[in-house]
Amino acid sequence: MPSGHIHPTAIVEPGARLGTGCIVQAYAFVSRHCELGEAVVVHPFALLGGDPQDLSFRGEVSSGVRIGARTIIREHVTISRATQADTCTEIGADCFLMASCHVAHDCRIGDRVVIANAVLLAGHVHVDERVFLGGGAVVHQFCRIGENAMIGGGARISQDVPPFCMATERSALIGLNAVGLRRRGLKAAALAELKRAYRALDVPVGNLREIAAALLGRGDFVSPEAQTFLKFFCGGRRQFVRSRTTALEE
Repeated sequence: MPSGHIHPTAIVEPGARLGTGCIVQAYAFVSRHCELGEAVVVHPFALLGGDPQDLSFRGEVSSGVRIGARTIIREHVTISRATQADTCTEIGADCFLMASCHVAHDCRIGDRVVIANAVLLAGHVHVDERVFLGGGAVVHQFCRIGENAMIGGGARISQDVPPFCMATERSALIGLNAVGLRRRGLKAAALAELKRAYRALDVPVGNLREIAAALLGRGDFVSPEAQTFLKFFCGGRRQFVRSRTTALEE
């Protein structure tokens, strides 16, 4: 298929903006509310920029969907536009959205994220860069998934997942994402510090926001990865996943 191709049966509404080299395959729909970066590939029957599934939404609101360069969107993917005026649901660059996944209104997805088949992201979910979401996982609205985290297939996530961690089942934390960190090329000293930060917050009771803030205040953690991990606990509006043992006890 030639570079920069729109199939005759695809629908690209007037007002949609497509970067150089975009491919829109048969029966895909790209609404006027969309902005696609260069070399984005949209597979058959995907629907981009539809109205959000929000009963309070007013159709005349000027909102959109923004998709980064070289992202691949497979069959039957749906991405809803944002609910607030002059805002966008955002997908980063070099992402891979597999068949039948759904990205709801006001989500923000970072660069190089892989979303496997049938994943469902509710409204306002934030997924940082290099995250992998396993097939069939569902994520509650307003949750955050930190950088380089991995979510197991079929997981039900209703709490925030810290960076560089793995979570599965019902919001159960199962440790650091060792494979992802190895592929990242993390140096031994940084990995050791990250493990130390992880252990400090892997506690059955206690306010994780306060613990993380205290650790940051002491200045004992200097690597960017440990800093990113600890600072994650200072934001958000939901609680945080806990280890399997703690989750089962609760």
